[in-house]
Amino acid sequence: MTEPAAGLPVVEISHVDKVFTLRHTRSIKEYVVWTVKGRKGDLSETFKALDDVTFTITQGESVALLGLNGSGKSTTLKLISGVLQPDKGDVLVRGAVAGLIEVGAGFHPDLTGRDNIYLNGAILGMGKDEIDARFADIVAFSEIERFIDTEVKFYSSGMFLRLAFSVAVHSNPDVFLVDEILAVGDEPFQRKCLARVKELHEAGQTFVVVSHSIDQIRQICDRGIVLEKGRLVFDGPFDAAVRRLRHED
Repeated sequence: MTEPAAGLPVVEISHVDKVFTLRHTRSIKEYVVWTVKGRKGDLSETFKALDDVTFTITQGESVALLGLNGSGKSTTLKLISGVLQPDKGDVLVRGAVAGLIEVGAGFHPDLTGRDNIYLNGAILGMGKDEIDARFADIVAFSEIERFIDTEVKFYSSGMFLRLAFSVAVHSNPDVFLVDEILAVGDEPFQRKCLARVKELHEAGQTFVVVSHSIDQIRQICDRGIVLEKGRLVFDGPFDAAVRRLRHED
């Protein structure tokens, strides 16, 4: 696969809507009342997670998606990753995408850490030779060398996240998606993760980041996109985006 050239669009979101159906459990009494009143349907309602969202990210940019809980940030990441599909509009991604959205989603609990490195690496688009060449670095970064041949179902949540993060940051995608993973592990490991992300960004890696830690993402993001109740309300310099998020403008 040919890597996108610097400055060319790698992510294009065009007039995207995403709607979820929320189903509610009701008692028989509530269902009877619902029916007697002549209402129809399955007692469900819809929630519009994204509403006519449009933006473009170019190769080498590091962009923060900002907003309160329920604003649509993680839904946007999942659309970019291909985990979700839009109900309306278009999502175009050029190049390979990897990231930590559903952390360790490609991990199998009954396999060892070693086997899961190869499994998850393959899911992220790495060939066996590529994984072989990076295996030692992946294990060293994760700091779980003693447990690499232990089944991951016996890992603590911190160990699991360390290994998942390490595999992802060594997969060399064109677009890297990060969802709160900078909170992984203890403080020294968090600093190590942040330093690795900064190193990759300085090398020209494209990042789309979701985090509630403004101070952390300020170190790697120059641009911020603010979402409110599924709508894009600001797209511009990071510090200006933070002011908009906090309604300081």
